[in-house]
Amino acid sequence: MKDILNVILIVLSAVIIVLTLLQGGKSDGLSAAFTGSGDLNLFAVQKERGPEKFMSRLTLICGILYFALVIALQIIK
Repeated sequence: MKDILNVILIVLSAVIIVLTLLQGGKSDGLSAAFTGSGDLNLFAVQKERGPEKFMSRLTLICGILYFALVIALQIIK
């Protein structure tokens, strides 16, 4: 049982990495935040639509599953 959960944890972590890399950037980057260049407003509401929203939600769900699986593995241990 524990070995199966460890394999699922590894696969889930790879899925999270891929989903994170596939998502587009939402700002000009960290350098723009410090220099003030660009139109960076941290409080602006940007709505995601279509595939971006799906990828964001899927990443969130995978992250929640990842942390729940880590806690379950610690309890089993």
